[in-house]
Amino acid sequence: MTSDDESPLIDTSPAGDSGSAPPKLSKSQQAFFERAAEKVRTHFPTTPGVYLFQDSAGRVIYIGKAKNLRARAGSYFLKAAAEDSRTWQLVQEAHDIDFLPAESEVDALLMEARLVKDIQPKFNRDLRDDKSFPYLQITTHEDFPRVEITRQPQSSGAKLYGPFTSVSSLRGALQVLQRIFKFRTCSLDIEEQDERWRWFRPCLLASINQCTAPCNLRISKEEYRRDIARLKTFLEGGRVRLLKELEAEMQTAAAELKFEMAARLRDEINLLNRLDDRGELDKHEQPEVFYVDPKKGLAGLQKVLKLPKQPRTIEGVDIAHLGGNETVASLVQFIDGLPFKPGYRRYRIRDVEGIDDFASIREVVSRRFKKLSEDQEVFPDILLIDGGIGQLNKGMEAFELIGVRPPTVISLAKQEELVFVPGRSEPLALSRNSFALRLLQYVRDEAHRFAQHYHHLLRKKRTLGE
Repeated sequence: MTSDDESPLIDTSPAGDSGSAPPKLSKSQQAFFERAAEKVRTHFPTTPGVYLFQDSAGRVIYIGKAKNLRARAGSYFLKAAAEDSRTWQLVQEAHDIDFLPAESEVDALLMEARLVKDIQPKFNRDLRDDKSFPYLQITTHEDFPRVEITRQPQSSGAKLYGPFTSVSSLRGALQVLQRIFKFRTCSLDIEEQDERWRWFRPCLLASINQCTAPCNLRISKEEYRRDIARLKTFLEGGRVRLLKELEAEMQTAAAELKFEMAARLRDEINLLNRLDDRGELDKHEQPEVFYVDPKKGLAGLQKVLKLPKQPRTIEGVDIAHLGGNETVASLVQFIDGLPFKPGYRRYRIRDVEGIDDFASIREVVSRRFKKLSEDQEVFPDILLIDGGIGQLNKGMEAFELIGVRPPTVISLAKQEELVFVPGRSEPLALSRNSFALRLLQYVRDEAHRFAQHYHHLLRKKRTLGE
């Protein structure tokens, strides 16, 4: 997969000549090169959008997305691009370049997918033909449709958007859109007429107001499907129309004294208008440095930990030291096997003198779960503590101290990658290639990274006297 900062996904290898060096540009091609570079420099904005290469007949031959149109499109007209075997044929055949602005990086991502699907440009051939690219799929046969990312789309009973070039950007966009439209991403088979769902405990996403919890029947089928319809309108490029509709609905709700509904519509409008403040989508999601399969990882954890159902939420805790005498802690949150950045927390250890990782673990676990209990928030399915049996025991002491029943608590020791479980004399030694261990390692390493980041921020403040 590629992002805006990497080489574009282009099929530029001429048949039977995949290994040859790119030829030099002709005079006409060099003229286009210089003309296009000037056009990009003087006419392209520094905001998100899509750029389109055209041939001499005016046909669009390549479409790409960018968070900064001028910088991204301009990169094609550097000397290195003309000599790069991945882009030289595109530059050879191109005659003009143009752009379409987008309101945000999310809009640009969706616009690129729509245009590639409709136009089917020559140099986006890989994206059109390869079925392994990610799609955004909305189920249509369920009372409460779910929204998910898939590489194996259903042949029926689903509305598809895509394919997309970057799965990490798509995950970031999905997270943003869920904050606005509050759809479900779980695989539960929810039926409105089944009253048993009224006693089902919703997951963490409901507690943080990112899902309307149809699994607890907190929203009617009609209201939920209205939210899905709004999502579809946005995905299909109807942002302006959607904002007008939401504004009208908000005014009507306020006039009818339905203030709660009016407030929710106001929040949706504000979030849609602030999409361009989201930042870089890829930075809010899993870096695909090594392969972690979230679904297989969660299924594996259910098996090895003998859990009654597959976990959805994991929180990881780690400790870091500042200058040898100040301790900080991090807490990271994963939902469905992927990082959920709004759930990350930082702690300065207050009640521990000197360096004492064991006591620091006990303090941060106590503070975290005491607050969750007092606020009647949903606990994670798994709490992962960085360390060995000592750190695990101190974590369990924290629950005794605050009088709260713990979730599944485990620890992961760094050196031998052993998993410690309460009540077991021997640790679990998972295969180094198991999906369950890879997922735990990812949570542990992310907690460590986040703790070190906090450590560096505080050290910088101390150094600068802030």
